[in-house]
Amino acid sequence: METIKHLFRVDRREMNYLRVTIESYDGMAVVRTIDSGEGLIEIQISPFCENLVFDLLNSLVEEEGIRL
Repeated sequence: METIKHLFRVDRREMNYLRVTIESYDGMAVVRTIDSGEGLIEIQISPFCENLVFDLLNSLVEEEGIRL
């Protein structure tokens, strides 16, 4: 199964919170750290879940103040 990959830069202090939150939606996406020093992560999204992941990210930005 091919995943959809997106790169994001986040505050290093928010990396774990973002990972745990996204991966708590079982099977929707996986977060991989590319460069922890730079806060660079890759989100690998399951097919047909891209809109759900971006809705979740938008919600985290608006409600939790996460910066992407």
